[in-house]
Amino acid sequence: MAEEGLLTLLEPDLDPGFIVTPYVADLAEHALTYLKADLPIHFCGPAGTGKTALAMHVAAKLKRPIVLLHGDDEFKTADLVGAEYGFRLKRLRDQYIHSVTKVQEDVVKRWVDNRLTIACKHGFTLVYDEFTRSRPEANNTLLSILEEKLLDLPAGSEEDNYLAVHPEFRAIFTSNPEEYAGIHKAQDALKDRLVTIQVGHFDKETEVAITKSRSGITLADAQKIVDLVRSFRDEGQHNKPPSIRESIKIAKILKAKGTHPSKKDPFFKKVCLHVLTGQQHVVDAKRVKASQPGQLLEVLIEKHS
Repeated sequence: MAEEGLLTLLEPDLDPGFIVTPYVADLAEHALTYLKADLPIHFCGPAGTGKTALAMHVAAKLKRPIVLLHGDDEFKTADLVGAEYGFRLKRLRDQYIHSVTKVQEDVVKRWVDNRLTIACKHGFTLVYDEFTRSRPEANNTLLSILEEKLLDLPAGSEEDNYLAVHPEFRAIFTSNPEEYAGIHKAQDALKDRLVTIQVGHFDKETEVAITKSRSGITLADAQKIVDLVRSFRDEGQHNKPPSIRESIKIAKILKAKGTHPSKKDPFFKKVCLHVLTGQQHVVDAKRVKASQPGQLLEVLIEKHS
């Protein structure tokens, strides 16, 4: 029943650790405006660019309960909308005449709403994270929800065949670009219903603020680490461009070790080797530059620390 599904809701509480810089505030303002115009939004960008955190921040701004879905290749429509699970037993005991007892039992399948139906029915905010990891046929049910404001329910549900979508229902989607492995190409009909905002890597001010906040290091150390990671990313000598996540990893490691980013520190050099390159571990930090990425890393460490 829907009441049981309500236990899966998230409260629209703003994360006190979420960093709001002018760049982030501008993104959020545009997204909220589109949502208020009853247009679903889609944050699209590579891993590590903060799409999910931004989606949750914008959803919390709407001040409605949040239903969070994570795309899954195994999803079917029933996993979004609902299905018949188990059975429900109805028993009628008739003792109109005290000496005669009549018992009637009726066993029927039990319908359970899943999260998409709950969001549509009650006007909650749907955050569908990495929606292109789900197969297009599973996501087809979203087409009528976003366009005609009707949810097509399968036979067996306790509602009518069509459920009118609550006027306060809003939807936020996130995805990686389509060249990433493990995802499906989103159908054009669905993409046409969304306002897509391409989210790239944050500006320097935002990356420094997030790195400092998530690790607890000093502002000066955060600036050095972010400068190093951004420079390494700009050189393009990597299969996967390092993101703010790599800056946070390095910062957390240095915080745990009680040290600082320094070109004279062999530990720092090897941390950067592990986090930013695929080069094999070395005991002697002088061998960090044994590969082309290592040579670049050595130059950038010399420059930024």
